[in-house]
Amino acid sequence: MIPETALQSREDDMPRPRPPFLHRELSRHGRPCWYVRRGKGPRVRLPEAFGSDEFWAAYHAAVVGEAVTSKKARTKSGSLRWLLERYRESSEWSRLSMATRRARENIFRKIIESAGEEPFAAITRADIVAGRDRRRDTPFAANDYLKALRGLFRWAHEAQFIDVDPTAGVKTISQETEGFAKWTEEDVTRFEARWPIGTRERLALAILLYSGLRRGDASQLGRQHIRDDVIHLRTEKTGTPVFIPVLPELAEVIEATPSTGLAFIATPSGAAMTKESFGNWFRDACDAAGVSGSAHGLRKLGATRAANNGATVAQLEAIFGWSGGRMASLYTREADRARLARDAISKLSKTETETSIPAPSNQVRARGQKSI
Repeated sequence: MIPETALQSREDDMPRPRPPFLHRELSRHGRPCWYVRRGKGPRVRLPEAFGSDEFWAAYHAAVVGEAVTSKKARTKSGSLRWLLERYRESSEWSRLSMATRRARENIFRKIIESAGEEPFAAITRADIVAGRDRRRDTPFAANDYLKALRGLFRWAHEAQFIDVDPTAGVKTISQETEGFAKWTEEDVTRFEARWPIGTRERLALAILLYSGLRRGDASQLGRQHIRDDVIHLRTEKTGTPVFIPVLPELAEVIEATPSTGLAFIATPSGAAMTKESFGNWFRDACDAAGVSGSAHGLRKLGATRAANNGATVAQLEAIFGWSGGRMASLYTREADRARLARDAISKLSKTETETSIPAPSNQVRARGQKSI
């Protein structure tokens, strides 16, 4: 049995804030019990002593939906599995959004199945490149794999578990795509004709288009986030705080649409949707309207509208929660090219060309004479 003082010491070492979905309560004997529960899902009891390797292994298994057994084989020190367990306990991991953690857990789970017992210090740059290239037929998956391992090994290098980061210098695979298709104005008109004001589908369109929120934030948005006609929200993906004034077009649709829960776009039972279920539901609404778009493609149309109306990089970042200037610059450059083309197109006309040619001089310059 672990002494109470030792147990308290381990609890004092818990990362702050507390890891997601981890709950604590006292048993009828006054002993602390830990369990994992996601939303209103089932409670999964963690059987091992708090703070032990077995405890964290059980916790991470429960978070990703794996079965939790009462006893687990002790993780071999120095293995890739062991390094991943240390990484999940770090502040670097806790700073990642829940969406990023879930995505990377899926990647790590597959890596552990195939190479979890390999010594992490023996992993080379060639191994990373080979893993990336095995996934080259799906560039997004290959690059997500590389990003996940880059996060792991950069942390391990900084924490002095390794001397050389094997992901350093490994390039991502070129993705010859513009990602999610951007909506057209005709798509918006078609969707609005199918889903009139007052429907949840029309409200979803208005929130996505007139706020610039991602689907994960749009699905959670409610009246509690609006103060003095301004949306106050910390984005789910990056944790960036955004302050978005509510446009009249959005306010009109919000007021005309009944809501049954904290979220504007709640399920019939009043619960907020996850971003995945929201995305699938909105995709069905698009299909019904004959629109081949998505929630993210609508966000891209909003950014294009703003850029075409003269929004700067800083203004786009304030609306869409971006940082670093890269994403916002894509839209401002596109808008600038269109604007310059409109202003310069007259240069191609015959009249403009003729007036730009200087009249010939009556004087003939002597051969070799310099113009100074």
